[in-house]
This record gives sequence, structure tokens and C-alpha cells, in this order.
Amino acid sequence: MDYNYIKNTAIGAAYGSGKILCSHLGNLERVDKKGPQDLVTPADIASENHILETLREKFPDHDVLAEESGNRANGENGCQWIIDPLDGTTNFAHQLPVFSVSIAFAKDGKLRVGVVLNPVAGELFTAVADQGASLNGRPIKVSDCRKLSESLLVTGFPYDVKEDTAPYMKRFERCLKAAMGIRRLGSAALDLCFVACGRFEGFWEENLKPWDTAAGTLIAREAGARVTDFSGEPYDPEKKEILATNGHMHEALRSILT
Repeated sequence: MDYNYIKNTAIGAAYGSGKILCSHLGNLERVDKKGPQDLVTPADIASENHILETLREKFPDHDVLAEESGNRANGENGCQWIIDPLDGTTNFAHQLPVFSVSIAFAKDGKLRVGVVLNPVAGELFTAVADQGASLNGRPIKVSDCRKLSESLLVTGFPYDVKEDTAPYMKRFERCLKAAMGIRRLGSAALDLCFVACGRFEGFWEENLKPWDTAAGTLIAREAGARVTDFSGEPYDPEKKEILATNGHMHEALRSILT
């Protein structure tokens, strides 16, 4: 299978989607709710439709798992696309230009291609399994920071955080005391990519969906990151906990989280 052809198809879909998102930024007619804090906009739908049309044209027999339209099974060849047409909808709805398009491809359950586009900043993160990761065509790698006290971390909170804030805030407090600082950007795909290129030393979050993390996980791993759940077991997008670090401080950060 030609994974570079698959990557290039995903890149084309992501750029087309990014143009759609930018055209809607600041021009939303409405914002709907899938839950108390889970938003969806016409831009999400238009972006996803564009990606699906692009992929169907090239790969009509591939399965698709997409945030807005769910799971579409078209065949039994082990090929699946995992799509988030707008990761960071809350930011987008508030005209905060921190959001992304995330497209991953898996073969027989293993991530093979990851593409994340930050359309406002013009940053394209890509990876093919065993070929490394890049930002705008240039190789990237995780930071070499080895002290948790000198690290910059990033996290997010799940939509149901208000139901029981205690466990999330305890972890946040422990990490805040241990690290140089913590940021919360609102796009897990970008959080993972920013670990991959060395802007952050670590990222953790809970209760994410496969489309939030699939592409970013492969990009981070191909850049040298270690990505597990909180128990230290290898992460896959179906898990409810994710911890991604530059590797040097993985166990130190994991011990704080657990």
C-alpha cells in the first residue's frame, strides 16, 4: 500500500477543509450544541463533507470514522480513516484562531498516516509510520528537556468536567507545582503536534475520542515522543487516557498523574 499517496490525499483534503473553516471564521450564522459544552457549527459540517467527498473519490471502499457523521463501514479491507473536521470548535465559535483539521489513516487497526493542519498559522504536521514526522516539510523531533521542573506542559478538560472537578483539579495542581508552566489550548490534535515539535514537553488529557488523537498520536510518536495511557501501557485512540511526552520525563509525569 502506498502510504505516501494516502498522505498526499489527506493533505489535499485538509487544505480544502482549512479554506472552508477560515471562510466561516467570524461569519457563523449559528452555533448548535451536542451537549452542554459540546458545540457544533456549520463549519464543522461543511469541513467534514469536503473531507469525505475527497476520500470517497479516491478510496470508495475504505471505512470512515468521523466526528460528526460517525462510523461509515464500506468494506472489510482493514482500511479506516479517522477524521476530526474541526478540532477546537469552542475556540472557533469564539473567533479564537486556535483550531485544526485532523485526518488519520489506519490499516488493520494500526495508525499509518497522520495529518494535522493548523490553517490560521499555516502549519501542516504530517507523519507516515516509520518515516518520521514533519512540519511544513521539515523534519521535527521532541525537545531534549530532561527536568520536569523546566518543562512546559499542556492539557485539556473533558466536557463532563463540571460533574466532578476534583480528580481533574488534583492532577492539574500536582502538575502545576512540578512543571515550569501549563497551557490549555483547546485542540488535542495541536497539543500532540506541539509536543512533537518540541514546544511542549508533555500533554495529558482524559475522555477524548479517537478522532481527537489519532493523527496527532502518530505524528508525536514519529517525532520521538512516548505516548501511553496513565498506567504506562501503549496508547491507542480507543483509550480514555492519554499521556504524551518527550520521553525523558515520562515516568516522572506519569507518577504525578497516578
